[in-house]
Formats: sequence, structure tokens, C-alpha cells
Amino acid sequence: MTETPRAVVFDIGRVLFDWNLRYLFEKLIAERDRLDWFLAHVVTEEWHFQSDAGRPLAELVGERIAEFPDQAPLIEAYRDRFNETVDRPIEGTHALVRRLNAAGVPLYALTNFGAEFFAGFRPAEPIFELFADIVVSGEEGVAKPDPRIYAIAERRFGVAPEALFFADDNPANVAAAAARGWQAHLFTSPEALGAELAARGLPV
Repeated sequence: MTETPRAVVFDIGRVLFDWNLRYLFEKLIAERDRLDWFLAHVVTEEWHFQSDAGRPLAELVGERIAEFPDQAPLIEAYRDRFNETVDRPIEGTHALVRRLNAAGVPLYALTNFGAEFFAGFRPAEPIFELFADIVVSGEEGVAKPDPRIYAIAERRFGVAPEALFFADDNPANVAAAAARGWQAHLFTSPEALGAELAARGLPV
């Protein structure tokens, strides 16, 4: 029988907030084919992951502009308007966060997020005030699913791995948490997450 978790750890992008690079660039590139090409070859999620892993934006953006000089204004928009890649809060997940907080359940976040981007995003979102601590990959220089970032989270949170419940939308990140003994849930919807939390004895 799995013990009732003592703390809940949330991913941020696509769990707490609806995030997609397309949300920004569809405002800037009218032609669908050109938009698809740009997101597949220039500002890609794979390239962006380097920011999550700790590369400084100046280095990352400068290198990309050198590679695609004709796309410079759009690459600069990635740097300057990153908050527009977030479309909206995922309200059902926010409701779960508020209910858990009201019940006194300790809340944490473990996110792949560039340090500079998170510094500009966090102040705009009051939901983060409900979290006791947030481990940000870009600040640590290591990203999920690397086991090292889970070890950092365990030390920071001060909770035994088996007592942590973790929700993430990426199967590799969920598997890495489970491998460390965390209670790990692959996020597909707030409703499924709420049902899983309730099944584990949490007050949602």
C-alpha cells in the first residue's frame, strides 16, 4: 500500500500553465507554412531546452542570430517577449493547488525553466506565493530528467522521496522521479490529477 504523500510537487509548463512557443510566434508570423518552418528549424523546443539547462540567454540568442541572421528580429522576440509563450493558467490545476494549500499540504515545484525567463515570469503569477520552494533547472544548471535535479529537490524540500507526489506532463520526467522512489503521476488533465491525488488520500 502506497503511503499518503506528505508533499506535492508540480511541474509548471503544461501542468500549471499552458505553454507553447507557438503562442508568441503566431502573433508575429502570419503565414502558416513559414511559422511551422520557423518553429521546426530556428526557435525549436529542442534549442530552447538549452536555456532550461542553464545556458545564458545572451550566449544562446547571439549564437542563433549568427546562424540565422535573417531571422534576427524574431529570435530577439523570443528573448524579449517570452512571457507571451504562456497562453493562460490551467485553472483546474490552480484550483487543486489552492485546495491543497488550504488543507495545509506542503507544495513545491520542480520545473525546467530558464533562469532569466523565470525571473521575469514568476512575479506576474500570484499562485507561486503558495509554494514553499521552487527548484528551477536554469538556476541549477541541470534539467529534468537528469537524476541530479531530483536529488537537489529532495535536499531543498527536506521530504523523503517516497513521501513526495510529483505531477509532470513529460513521461521521461515522470519515469526519472519514479526511479528515485517518488510517487509520480503523468499529467494529462486536472481532472485526472485530482482523482489521483484523492486516491492517495490527499484532501482535494
